[in-house]
Amino acid sequence: MTTTPPAGDPALAVRDGAAGRPAGPRHRAPRGLRSVARSPWPPAVLVAALAVAVLRHYGTPIRDLAAFAGYLAGCVAVPGTLLVRALHPGRRTRLEEVAFGLAVGYAIEVLAYLAARAAGAPLLVLGWPAATYAAFLLIPRLRRHWRGTRPQRAPRWWAWFLALVACYVLASSAAEFFRTAPLRWPAAGTMHFDLPYALGMLGELRHHLPPQLPIVAGEPLYYHWFAFAHLAAASWITGVEPMVLMFRLAALPLVGVFVVLLAALGRRITGSFGGAALCVTATFAMALPSLYANANGLLIWTGVQQPPWRGPTTTFAMMLFVPFVLVLLDLLDGRRTGRATWALLVLLIVVIMGAKAVYLPLALAGLAAVAAAQAARRRPPWRALAAFALAAACLCYAQFVLLGGARLGLFVQPLAAARKTWAALAGVPEPEVTTAALLACAVLFLLGWAAGWCGSLWLLRGTPGTPFTAFTAGTGVVAVGAALLLGSTTTLNQGYFLICAAPLLSVLAVHGFLVLARRQGLGAKACCGALAAGVVVAVAVRAACGVRVPLPPGTPWRALLLPYAVVAAVVALAAAGLWAARRRPRPWALLVALVVGVGPAGAWPARAMLMVRPDGRAGLENDQRVAPADVPRGLAAAARWLRDHSAPGDVLATNVHCRWGHELPCDTRQYWLAALAERRVLVEGWAFTPVNHARWRPGEILQLRPFWDPARLAANDAAFTAPSPAAVARLRDGYGVRWLVADERRLAPGTPPAGVTGPLFRAGDIAVYRLPAAPAR
Repeated sequence: MTTTPPAGDPALAVRDGAAGRPAGPRHRAPRGLRSVARSPWPPAVLVAALAVAVLRHYGTPIRDLAAFAGYLAGCVAVPGTLLVRALHPGRRTRLEEVAFGLAVGYAIEVLAYLAARAAGAPLLVLGWPAATYAAFLLIPRLRRHWRGTRPQRAPRWWAWFLALVACYVLASSAAEFFRTAPLRWPAAGTMHFDLPYALGMLGELRHHLPPQLPIVAGEPLYYHWFAFAHLAAASWITGVEPMVLMFRLAALPLVGVFVVLLAALGRRITGSFGGAALCVTATFAMALPSLYANANGLLIWTGVQQPPWRGPTTTFAMMLFVPFVLVLLDLLDGRRTGRATWALLVLLIVVIMGAKAVYLPLALAGLAAVAAAQAARRRPPWRALAAFALAAACLCYAQFVLLGGARLGLFVQPLAAARKTWAALAGVPEPEVTTAALLACAVLFLLGWAAGWCGSLWLLRGTPGTPFTAFTAGTGVVAVGAALLLGSTTTLNQGYFLICAAPLLSVLAVHGFLVLARRQGLGAKACCGALAAGVVVAVAVRAACGVRVPLPPGTPWRALLLPYAVVAAVVALAAAGLWAARRRPRPWALLVALVVGVGPAGAWPARAMLMVRPDGRAGLENDQRVAPADVPRGLAAAARWLRDHSAPGDVLATNVHCRWGHELPCDTRQYWLAALAERRVLVEGWAFTPVNHARWRPGEILQLRPFWDPARLAANDAAFTAPSPAAVARLRDGYGVRWLVADERRLAPGTPPAGVTGPLFRAGDIAVYRLPAAPAR
């Protein structure tokens, strides 16, 4: 029996193990320093100061920073946290509670904004935080939630670890995104084409519901657009310019919520804060091993889309999917089965449905696996089946209503991702990829993923029936299968299945590795040593082989296998040595750690090279950036003048349909006018439209396909190339066009459009004309 010595008894004082002296106050740090070391405020202040410094350096106005911080706290975090305390109380750290509240607040905000936008008063979205504050102030039984319960204490290093992750996100965002995505025009015009496309979605959701494609007026928007509803709500509330909001501010809190809640999930599964830290680290570090000597396209297979700014829909949905899994586990484990828990589950999956429908088949597969595992153990799987029915209903609604039944460029084509990747690595056209090379690439994919997640195989062998293990195994099978069996009209969109499942797979792999290490008595030093050995192997093989991609002309494709063959030989020799020397099963845990160490190290040297490239582009990306000299001067000023002087329902026509500098052949991924003006354009670019996806055929390049309605395009262009009052009247009366936006570099000298008023505004190379009203009859 252990007794506690009376306070102040020198005979029973705790001894200092090193010197055998009584531990007295003189050996302790001053109380002020101890409180600072334990407090989460110093790391929080450090991160906030660093974020402000980085954002200010890259052009974010201080007024926008203050407005966004106030919105985040007052309109999302506080009301969301109050609701979480009332509906889903639990033993959490204070930061986990706030992160959960932010996730719930974001989800409610989306639905509230849709109702407000449909009513024609977008600022009515403020009604939900106002109603929440009123309820928690006026209803006596809710008032206690302002104080909350006593939070769970975290170790003193935990806040500093999270601060380190936040600093990494800021640094990588600055290196990979902020420096290549300036806010000032014309430099902003050199951004990747995906960014103005997303910005146009935000502008469309600011002014219209149901939304249409702003780049081709009249086409319905069959896309995952709930994330843009959140951004539109934030824009209305804060008054922040949409470009600043999307390209500087919005993703940081989303990633923060994701990290904190992923850590909460990792702590729940592994049982420790140390395990949670490993889960977060694995999620950001795990990638498909790339052992080539330069940056390359394999980096798209990282566990979290990096940087998160390039995929706002994925980032937003990933932030919501982690709390969905936490609530789902509460239901499946029987911890909470009340109506409030089910209401939270419904809220989260409904918003996920519209944010990124890719998560729904993953959830269905996971729930089917849980139900099968519970049935095999003769446990009634009613909750899993009920959640499965909910996810299935959401999937049907998403596919046939939100997405209009469109494929959106996905179809069954086994190993299409392997073919595209191998063609880029070998520097050959896709039709020239041989069957042997294709199979070799698929094997590398499978072995590369297994290298990072091999810890989960041990866990699956031992405890396949736990809800999290079964759920994650189901999602993983579907994610890997979709990545290998589906094709895409664009680059590698089937890889999003794997990106979406990667965080859960990383948590499962860490848990499995920790279980294996504990069972075989492997200490932390041995684990770190084996992981470090894997890192050394990957870096040494990369440097020794020196294979650069794409391969020089005439180099056989087998050269791509050289670094992987060397790594396989090293692992085989290590396995043979461990087998010969083993006296306990412990060496197998060392071998697993060695293989895991190869995975992240195989990708991150290439990632570091990408961060320091002047253009921030991966070495295998074949979509050339727009040259600064090709960007028209004055487009941003003209578009914003139009936004201030036109009605939201006005339709524009333009004489620019191709990306600047990519007119021969015409690359139709041009979206800047709709993005900056926040108005629908009769025909701007049409590459990423459901009609264009549906008409694509194998062998075609999506962005080079012609427009499917030649009459509309001809009427549009006639107003610029053969101007006449009749051409202008055709646009006005037949297509509802009210404004012409002309890039005067593409007009014949001295021939402005005829039959129009103006130009009403001219800036640089851009002139804006207003069509006259139709004559009275």
